[in-house]
Amino acid sequence: MKICILGAGALGCAIGATLSEAGHDTWLLNRNAEHVQAINRDGLKVIDERGERAVRINASTSAADIGPVDLVVVLVKSFHTAEAIAGALALVGEHTLVLSLQNGLGHEDILAEAVGRSQVLAGKTYVGGVMLAPGSIRAGVVGKHTYIGELDGKITPRVQAIAEAFNGAGLATTVSDNIVGTMWDKLLINVATGALTGITMLTYGQLYSEPLLKATALDAVAEAIAVATAAGVQLSLTKPGAAWNLASEGLPASFKTSMLQSLEKGSITEVDFINGSVVRWGQRHGVPTPVNATLVACMKGIERAMADHQEADQLQADRQSAGNHPAVNQQEEAKS
Repeated sequence: MKICILGAGALGCAIGATLSEAGHDTWLLNRNAEHVQAINRDGLKVIDERGERAVRINASTSAADIGPVDLVVVLVKSFHTAEAIAGALALVGEHTLVLSLQNGLGHEDILAEAVGRSQVLAGKTYVGGVMLAPGSIRAGVVGKHTYIGELDGKITPRVQAIAEAFNGAGLATTVSDNIVGTMWDKLLINVATGALTGITMLTYGQLYSEPLLKATALDAVAEAIAVATAAGVQLSLTKPGAAWNLASEGLPASFKTSMLQSLEKGSITEVDFINGSVVRWGQRHGVPTPVNATLVACMKGIERAMADHQEADQLQADRQSAGNHPAVNQQEEAKS
């Protein structure tokens, strides 16, 4: 199977390396030229349960270099989905399937607009990855499950074929006849902790020791459950406490959510596709979501403050650079 990972960051590389080692014609597509060059030069350096090794895998910054594939696995940040798929249409042929394994809800609609709903699949993965350096990752694949499915819940030969390929490579994958419910189950876990840690800048150990924050988390999850129920979504998690407990299961006290990591890197977050999805679905189905709306507003305020600081820092750097320019210095000397 010819497979392209669209958005080959740490997680995409972890999945791509596993598929490549199983013999699939696997490509990593990433706009970071340094990352791609390192992979093509030295192989993808992977540290995981098996130790450390270099995995030979194709990597490119251009979809045109890859051409049509059998499967595109989308793993870009949620807010880059539309831009990423628009720039990767060279990957999509008549029979290409596009599978989103991203956090949150709403990507499937964006992808459907770009390639047609009939070619879109959805899923969730618990595989993990951490970027150590360009071309180097730490991966967590063993024992981490992935769920995929058709948007209409049908069990089709094409989705079963993908699951067989993934399982054969060592990616434990289950075909779901309720992938929307599966996506909502994962969403509840993200709703429980993501925005709260971003707003408070707390690690899991700190978050889980604050009763007031737990109460807010449970209220946010309760809203999400109410919205999903009103929308007719079949959930496995029906109690807020279950999502709260699952969110921290097996993770160290030092763990930081992806939202907090994004803010620490100076990047915007995926809050629009997580808590924001709860708010949008709530509006659609007449369910109030004041806690999630407040969390979204607070995160947007933090992102705005971050952007303003970055802009101010850039202006200051530009002024300093201009002040050190010989032509500017000569002009200043002439004035004096």
